[in-house]
Amino acid sequence: MRSPGPDRKLHLDGPDLGPPGGGGRGPARWLTRQPSVRLQRLALRLAGAGLLAATGGIHLDLYLTGYRSLPTLGWLFLLQVITAFDLAAAVLASGSRLLAAAGAGFALATLGGYLLSVWIGLFGFREIRTVAGTVAGVIEIAGFAALAALAATPATPARRGGPAAASSPLLARLQAGIPGAARAVGGASLAALVVFGISVAQAGGPAPAPAGSGLTTVLKTAKASGATVLTNASGFTLYWFVPDTATRSNCAGTCAGYWPPVTGTPSAGPGVPDRLGTIKRPDGTIQATYNGHPLYTYVGDTAPGQAFGNGLNLNGGLWHEVTVPG
Repeated sequence: MRSPGPDRKLHLDGPDLGPPGGGGRGPARWLTRQPSVRLQRLALRLAGAGLLAATGGIHLDLYLTGYRSLPTLGWLFLLQVITAFDLAAAVLASGSRLLAAAGAGFALATLGGYLLSVWIGLFGFREIRTVAGTVAGVIEIAGFAALAALAATPATPARRGGPAAASSPLLARLQAGIPGAARAVGGASLAALVVFGISVAQAGGPAPAPAGSGLTTVLKTAKASGATVLTNASGFTLYWFVPDTATRSNCAGTCAGYWPPVTGTPSAGPGVPDRLGTIKRPDGTIQATYNGHPLYTYVGDTAPGQAFGNGLNLNGGLWHEVTVPG
Protein backbone atom coordinates (compact mmCIF):
# COMPACT_ATOMS: atom_id res chain seq x y z
CA MET A 1 0.00 0.00 0.00
CA ARG A 2 1.36 3.33 -0.98
CA SER A 3 2.03 5.72 1.89
CA PRO A 4 1.12 9.35 1.47
CA GLY A 5 3.86 11.63 0.35
CA PRO A 6 4.69 15.01 1.80
CA ASP A 7 2.13 16.66 -0.44
CA ARG A 8 -0.58 14.24 0.74
CA LYS A 9 0.11 14.37 4.51
CA LEU A 10 -3.05 14.28 6.63
CA HIS A 11 -3.49 17.59 8.47
CA LEU A 12 -5.31 16.44 11.56
CA ASP A 13 -5.22 19.93 13.08
CA GLY A 14 -5.64 21.80 9.83
CA PRO A 15 -8.48 23.89 8.52
CA ASP A 16 -10.46 20.88 7.35
CA LEU A 17 -11.59 20.24 10.96
CA GLY A 18 -12.59 23.84 11.68
CA PRO A 19 -16.15 24.81 12.54
CA PRO A 20 -18.69 24.62 9.76
CA GLY A 21 -18.69 27.67 7.59
CA GLY A 22 -15.40 28.76 9.13
CA GLY A 23 -13.94 29.77 5.80
CA GLY A 24 -10.80 27.68 6.18
CA ARG A 25 -9.99 28.81 9.75
CA GLY A 26 -8.34 26.41 12.16
CA PRO A 27 -10.34 25.40 15.24
CA ALA A 28 -7.78 26.62 17.78
CA ARG A 29 -9.18 30.15 18.03
CA TRP A 30 -12.79 28.98 17.87
CA LEU A 31 -12.29 26.35 20.59
CA THR A 32 -10.66 28.86 22.95
CA ARG A 33 -13.23 31.61 22.32
CA GLN A 34 -16.33 29.48 22.88
CA PRO A 35 -15.57 28.48 26.51
CA SER A 36 -14.76 32.10 27.38
CA VAL A 37 -18.11 33.28 25.99
CA ARG A 38 -19.92 30.52 27.84
CA LEU A 39 -18.23 31.44 31.11
CA GLN A 40 -19.03 35.10 30.58
CA ARG A 41 -22.70 34.32 29.94
CA LEU A 42 -22.83 32.00 32.94
CA ALA A 43 -21.39 34.70 35.21
CA LEU A 44 -23.88 37.28 33.91
CA ARG A 45 -26.70 34.77 34.24
CA LEU A 46 -25.89 33.97 37.87
CA ALA A 47 -25.31 37.62 38.75
CA GLY A 48 -28.49 38.85 37.05
CA ALA A 49 -30.70 36.17 38.60
CA GLY A 50 -29.13 36.63 42.01
CA LEU A 51 -29.55 40.41 41.96
CA LEU A 52 -33.19 40.10 40.89
CA ALA A 53 -33.82 37.66 43.73
CA ALA A 54 -32.04 39.97 46.19
CA THR A 55 -34.15 42.99 45.29
CA GLY A 56 -37.24 40.77 45.46
CA GLY A 57 -36.24 39.72 48.99
CA ILE A 58 -35.76 43.33 50.11
CA HIS A 59 -39.11 44.37 48.68
CA LEU A 60 -40.81 41.36 50.29
CA ASP A 61 -39.45 42.42 53.68
CA LEU A 62 -40.65 45.99 53.10
CA TYR A 63 -44.06 44.72 52.01
CA LEU A 64 -44.50 42.55 55.10
CA THR A 65 -43.35 45.28 57.49
CA GLY A 66 -45.55 48.10 56.31
CA TYR A 67 -46.01 48.59 52.57
CA ARG A 68 -48.88 46.09 52.42
CA SER A 69 -50.99 48.66 54.28
CA LEU A 70 -50.73 51.22 51.48
CA PRO A 71 -53.82 51.48 49.27
CA THR A 72 -53.18 50.37 45.65
CA LEU A 73 -49.41 50.61 46.10
CA GLY A 74 -49.43 47.68 48.51
CA TRP A 75 -50.85 45.27 45.90
CA LEU A 76 -48.51 46.59 43.25
CA PHE A 77 -45.63 46.06 45.64
CA LEU A 78 -46.63 42.42 46.13
CA LEU A 79 -46.93 41.94 42.36
CA GLN A 80 -43.46 43.43 42.00
CA VAL A 81 -42.06 40.93 44.51
CA ILE A 82 -43.65 37.95 42.73
CA THR A 83 -42.42 39.14 39.32
CA ALA A 84 -38.88 39.62 40.61
CA PHE A 85 -38.65 36.06 41.93
CA ASP A 86 -40.30 34.57 38.81
CA LEU A 87 -37.92 36.39 36.44
CA ALA A 88 -34.92 35.44 38.57
CA ALA A 89 -35.88 31.75 38.42
CA ALA A 90 -36.59 31.90 34.68
CA VAL A 91 -33.28 33.60 33.85
CA LEU A 92 -31.34 31.18 36.05
CA ALA A 93 -33.04 28.12 34.54
CA SER A 94 -32.93 29.09 30.87
CA GLY A 95 -30.32 31.78 30.32
CA SER A 96 -32.58 33.11 27.57
CA ARG A 97 -31.53 36.45 26.10
CA LEU A 98 -35.18 37.42 25.76
CA LEU A 99 -35.85 36.71 29.46
CA ALA A 100 -32.68 38.56 30.37
CA ALA A 101 -33.91 41.58 28.44
CA ALA A 102 -37.27 41.34 30.26
CA GLY A 103 -35.45 41.19 33.59
CA ALA A 104 -33.34 44.23 32.71
CA GLY A 105 -36.46 46.17 31.76
CA PHE A 106 -38.18 45.10 34.98
CA ALA A 107 -35.23 46.24 37.11
CA LEU A 108 -35.19 49.62 35.38
CA ALA A 109 -38.98 50.01 35.71
CA THR A 110 -38.84 49.18 39.43
CA LEU A 111 -36.14 51.79 39.91
CA GLY A 112 -38.24 54.29 37.95
CA GLY A 113 -41.21 53.62 40.23
CA TYR A 114 -39.08 54.32 43.29
CA LEU A 115 -37.77 57.56 41.79
CA LEU A 116 -41.30 58.70 40.92
CA SER A 117 -42.44 58.01 44.48
CA VAL A 118 -39.52 60.11 45.74
CA TRP A 119 -40.06 63.00 43.31
CA ILE A 120 -43.84 63.38 43.14
CA GLY A 121 -45.40 60.41 44.94
CA LEU A 122 -47.40 57.41 43.67
CA PHE A 123 -51.06 56.78 44.48
CA GLY A 124 -50.98 59.33 47.27
CA PHE A 125 -47.80 57.95 48.89
CA ARG A 126 -44.49 59.77 48.77
CA GLU A 127 -41.35 57.78 49.52
CA ILE A 128 -38.63 59.03 51.83
CA ARG A 129 -34.97 58.10 52.05
CA THR A 130 -34.36 54.76 53.79
CA VAL A 131 -31.41 52.38 53.96
CA ALA A 132 -33.50 49.52 52.52
CA GLY A 133 -34.73 51.67 49.64
CA THR A 134 -31.21 52.88 48.85
CA VAL A 135 -29.75 49.35 48.90
CA ALA A 136 -32.60 48.06 46.72
CA GLY A 137 -32.01 50.85 44.20
CA VAL A 138 -28.29 50.08 43.89
CA ILE A 139 -29.05 46.37 43.46
CA GLU A 140 -31.62 47.16 40.77
CA ILE A 141 -29.06 49.18 38.81
CA ALA A 142 -26.50 46.36 39.11
CA GLY A 143 -29.15 43.83 38.09
CA PHE A 144 -30.07 45.91 35.04
CA ALA A 145 -26.40 46.09 34.00
CA ALA A 146 -25.87 42.32 34.34
CA LEU A 147 -29.10 41.30 32.62
CA ALA A 148 -28.77 43.85 29.80
CA ALA A 149 -25.24 42.62 29.16
CA LEU A 150 -26.50 39.02 29.13
CA ALA A 151 -29.22 39.95 26.64
CA ALA A 152 -26.66 41.61 24.39
CA THR A 153 -24.09 38.78 24.54
CA PRO A 154 -24.46 36.10 21.85
CA ALA A 155 -24.92 32.53 23.03
CA THR A 156 -22.08 31.30 20.76
CA PRO A 157 -19.39 33.06 18.76
CA ALA A 158 -20.52 34.26 15.32
CA ARG A 159 -19.80 31.95 12.42
CA ARG A 160 -19.47 33.41 9.00
CA GLY A 161 -21.43 31.80 6.22
CA GLY A 162 -23.84 29.94 8.54
CA PRO A 163 -27.44 29.21 7.55
CA ALA A 164 -28.82 32.13 9.61
CA ALA A 165 -26.63 34.57 7.74
CA ALA A 166 -27.80 33.19 4.43
CA SER A 167 -31.50 33.34 5.29
CA SER A 168 -31.67 36.50 7.41
CA PRO A 169 -28.82 39.01 7.74
CA LEU A 170 -30.72 40.83 10.51
CA LEU A 171 -31.15 37.62 12.53
CA ALA A 172 -27.51 36.77 12.01
CA ARG A 173 -26.49 40.22 13.27
CA LEU A 174 -28.66 39.85 16.39
CA GLN A 175 -27.27 36.39 17.07
CA ALA A 176 -23.76 37.71 16.69
CA GLY A 177 -24.38 40.45 19.26
CA ILE A 178 -25.56 44.04 19.10
CA PRO A 179 -22.79 46.39 17.97
CA GLY A 180 -21.86 48.85 20.72
CA ALA A 181 -24.09 47.07 23.25
CA ALA A 182 -21.44 47.08 25.97
CA ARG A 183 -21.04 50.86 25.77
CA ALA A 184 -24.81 51.38 25.69
CA VAL A 185 -25.35 49.19 28.77
CA GLY A 186 -22.49 50.86 30.61
CA GLY A 187 -23.74 54.34 29.73
CA ALA A 188 -27.32 53.57 30.75
CA SER A 189 -26.18 52.03 34.05
CA LEU A 190 -23.98 55.02 34.85
CA ALA A 191 -26.79 57.46 34.00
CA ALA A 192 -29.22 55.52 36.21
CA LEU A 193 -26.72 55.53 39.07
CA VAL A 194 -26.20 59.30 38.80
CA VAL A 195 -29.94 60.05 38.70
CA PHE A 196 -30.55 57.67 41.59
CA GLY A 197 -27.77 59.23 43.67
CA ILE A 198 -29.11 62.75 43.13
CA SER A 199 -32.66 61.64 43.98
CA VAL A 200 -31.61 59.88 47.18
CA ALA A 201 -29.50 62.85 48.26
CA GLN A 202 -32.47 65.18 47.86
CA ALA A 203 -35.05 62.83 49.39
CA GLY A 204 -36.13 63.21 52.97
CA GLY A 205 -39.04 63.16 55.35
CA PRO A 206 -41.42 66.03 56.04
CA ALA A 207 -40.05 68.37 58.70
CA PRO A 208 -42.12 68.82 61.85
CA ALA A 209 -43.79 72.16 62.35
CA PRO A 210 -41.69 74.68 64.31
CA ALA A 211 -42.46 75.03 67.98
CA GLY A 212 -44.14 78.20 69.13
CA SER A 213 -46.26 79.38 72.03
CA GLY A 214 -49.07 80.42 69.66
CA LEU A 215 -49.28 77.07 67.79
CA THR A 216 -52.40 75.13 68.80
CA THR A 217 -53.37 71.69 67.51
CA VAL A 218 -57.05 70.81 67.75
CA LEU A 219 -57.73 67.12 68.38
CA LYS A 220 -61.02 65.41 67.57
CA THR A 221 -62.56 61.93 67.58
CA ALA A 222 -63.88 59.80 64.72
CA LYS A 223 -64.80 56.24 63.85
CA ALA A 224 -62.13 54.08 62.19
CA SER A 225 -62.44 50.32 61.70
CA GLY A 226 -65.29 50.19 64.20
CA ALA A 227 -63.41 51.98 67.00
CA THR A 228 -63.52 55.55 68.26
CA VAL A 229 -60.07 57.01 67.64
CA LEU A 230 -58.32 60.28 68.22
CA THR A 231 -57.70 62.38 65.09
CA ASN A 232 -56.05 65.63 64.14
CA ALA A 233 -58.03 68.65 62.94
CA SER A 234 -58.21 67.17 59.41
CA GLY A 235 -59.71 63.90 60.64
CA PHE A 236 -56.61 61.71 60.19
CA THR A 237 -56.14 58.90 62.70
CA LEU A 238 -53.47 59.44 65.37
CA TYR A 239 -51.09 56.73 66.58
CA TRP A 240 -48.82 55.97 69.50
CA PHE A 241 -45.45 54.18 69.36
CA VAL A 242 -44.71 51.38 71.86
CA PRO A 243 -40.99 52.27 72.36
CA ASP A 244 -41.91 55.86 73.39
CA THR A 245 -42.13 56.99 77.00
CA ALA A 246 -44.35 59.61 78.60
CA THR A 247 -41.50 62.13 78.35
CA ARG A 248 -39.56 61.13 75.25
CA SER A 249 -40.22 60.31 71.59
CA ASN A 250 -38.10 57.53 70.09
CA CYS A 251 -39.21 58.23 66.52
CA ALA A 252 -36.95 60.63 64.64
CA GLY A 253 -35.21 60.90 61.26
CA THR A 254 -36.55 58.33 58.80
CA CYS A 255 -39.14 57.16 61.31
CA ALA A 256 -40.58 60.67 61.63
CA GLY A 257 -40.82 60.81 57.84
CA TYR A 258 -43.25 57.88 57.82
CA TRP A 259 -44.89 58.89 61.12
CA PRO A 260 -45.04 62.71 61.25
CA PRO A 261 -45.28 63.92 64.87
CA VAL A 262 -48.30 65.97 65.90
CA THR A 263 -46.67 69.24 66.95
CA GLY A 264 -47.94 72.17 68.95
CA THR A 265 -50.04 72.53 72.09
CA PRO A 266 -53.11 70.24 71.85
CA SER A 267 -56.64 71.55 72.32
CA ALA A 268 -59.47 69.11 73.11
CA GLY A 269 -62.36 69.08 70.67
CA PRO A 270 -65.81 67.58 71.34
CA GLY A 271 -65.60 64.12 72.91
CA VAL A 272 -61.84 64.26 73.60
CA PRO A 273 -61.02 63.40 77.26
CA ASP A 274 -58.84 65.84 79.17
CA ARG A 275 -55.69 63.71 79.03
CA LEU A 276 -53.65 65.94 76.77
CA GLY A 277 -50.11 67.15 77.28
CA THR A 278 -46.85 67.94 75.52
CA ILE A 279 -43.21 66.86 75.42
CA LYS A 280 -40.16 68.42 73.85
CA ARG A 281 -38.68 66.43 70.98
CA PRO A 282 -34.89 66.03 70.51
CA ASP A 283 -34.95 68.78 67.85
CA GLY A 284 -36.67 71.20 70.22
CA THR A 285 -40.18 71.08 68.73
CA ILE A 286 -43.23 70.62 70.94
CA GLN A 287 -45.14 67.38 70.40
CA ALA A 288 -48.69 66.70 71.58
CA THR A 289 -49.42 63.72 73.82
CA TYR A 290 -52.54 61.87 74.90
CA ASN A 291 -52.70 59.75 78.03
CA GLY A 292 -48.90 59.84 78.25
CA HIS A 293 -48.30 58.81 74.61
CA PRO A 294 -46.66 61.13 72.03
CA LEU A 295 -48.94 61.41 68.99
CA TYR A 296 -48.25 60.78 65.28
CA THR A 297 -50.04 60.50 61.96
CA TYR A 298 -49.11 57.93 59.28
CA VAL A 299 -48.21 58.67 55.65
CA GLY A 300 -50.06 55.52 54.55
CA ASP A 301 -53.38 57.10 55.57
CA THR A 302 -54.44 59.18 52.61
CA ALA A 303 -57.95 60.12 53.76
CA PRO A 304 -59.84 60.66 57.04
CA GLY A 305 -61.26 57.49 58.57
CA GLN A 306 -58.33 55.27 57.53
CA ALA A 307 -56.12 53.47 60.06
CA PHE A 308 -53.63 51.54 57.93
CA GLY A 309 -50.87 52.10 60.48
CA ASN A 310 -52.65 50.24 63.26
CA GLY A 311 -50.75 47.13 64.37
CA LEU A 312 -47.74 47.68 62.11
CA ASN A 313 -44.31 46.63 63.34
CA LEU A 314 -42.32 49.32 61.54
CA ASN A 315 -39.35 51.61 62.22
CA GLY A 316 -38.31 49.83 65.39
CA GLY A 317 -41.55 48.92 67.12
CA LEU A 318 -45.30 48.44 67.14
CA TRP A 319 -47.78 51.19 66.28
CA HIS A 320 -51.34 51.43 67.58
CA GLU A 321 -54.19 53.77 66.86
CA VAL A 322 -55.12 56.00 69.78
CA THR A 323 -58.54 54.89 70.98
CA VAL A 324 -60.77 56.94 73.27
CA PRO A 325 -63.90 55.97 75.21
CA GLY A 326 -66.83 55.96 72.81
